[in-house]
Amino acid sequence: MDLLLIMTYTALCVAIFKIFKIPLNKWTVPTAVLGGVVLIGALLLLMNYNHPFTPLARQVFVTTPIVPSVRGPVVEVPVVANQPLKQGDVLFRIDDTRYREVAEERQAQVTAATADRDRTKGEYLRYKEGYDKGGAFTRSELDIREQLYLAAEAKLAARQADLTKAEYDLSETVVRAPTDGYVTQVALRPGMMAVPLPLRPVMVFINSTDSAYVGAFNQRSLLRISEGYEAEVIFPAIPGRVFKGKVSQVLPNIGEGQFQAQGQLFTTAVLMGQGRAFVQIELDDDIEQYVLPDGANAEMAVYSDKFTHVSIIRRVLLRMKSWQNYLFLEH
Repeated sequence: MDLLLIMTYTALCVAIFKIFKIPLNKWTVPTAVLGGVVLIGALLLLMNYNHPFTPLARQVFVTTPIVPSVRGPVVEVPVVANQPLKQGDVLFRIDDTRYREVAEERQAQVTAATADRDRTKGEYLRYKEGYDKGGAFTRSELDIREQLYLAAEAKLAARQADLTKAEYDLSETVVRAPTDGYVTQVALRPGMMAVPLPLRPVMVFINSTDSAYVGAFNQRSLLRISEGYEAEVIFPAIPGRVFKGKVSQVLPNIGEGQFQAQGQLFTTAVLMGQGRAFVQIELDDDIEQYVLPDGANAEMAVYSDKFTHVSIIRRVLLRMKSWQNYLFLEH
């Protein structure tokens, strides 16, 4: 685009010199050159500030690491990579033999504790009835039966809690999709050991509804980027096509400025990184017709409501870059 502006200005100067028969001397030629530098430089500065552009953009998406809640060997992986899934669909199954036995044992304990609670309750009520009628039982005997009944109640509650945990562990041997989406690069196979460790997910789940288009803009452009401004996006994977959209939000944080409590004092190195502001773009054009992988690179331009006539230069530049994506030297 710079070359195009220079060539246009040069052609205009040649035409003016010939039409008006301006002599070429040490005054006219430097004036024309200096005028071109000032004019083109002013246009580019106005464009860069009021209609910012970034080559650092990408489609981002949210992934959920699938970590099992229980430990055991995997017995079945029915899920197919990159196939759409609904929430609740089975991802894989863990051998439930041990957990089923534990659940049955806990159920038997609950049954026995319930019978013991019912027996002690009956005795307590019989002693209480006799005590209330007077003379049949002493207060001490009644208190003993009451304590036995309360202990049986507490034991039953503990056994029911154990049963609830055992049933939960049994249900967790079947791992299901947390939302609508799909899994990719499935390496889990029957016979592998699933371990409930946060740092050892067994597969990655892609949430289908949590993707966005985000660009990292120079902080100098923040005064000319606001929610609702018009935007355009190009993708190297889709050459010759420009997608229209608008700014949905300017993220309120820059990662380089974050800090956490730690046992060391901050150094100057913490302040060295400039960082860029992240801007989220909502596309108005339909992009579903293109086979575009999640996480694809992009380039973005935002058009503010200041010096709108200068935005034509940015629009032409963006379209030229989009057509340049047809050219690549990999072979």
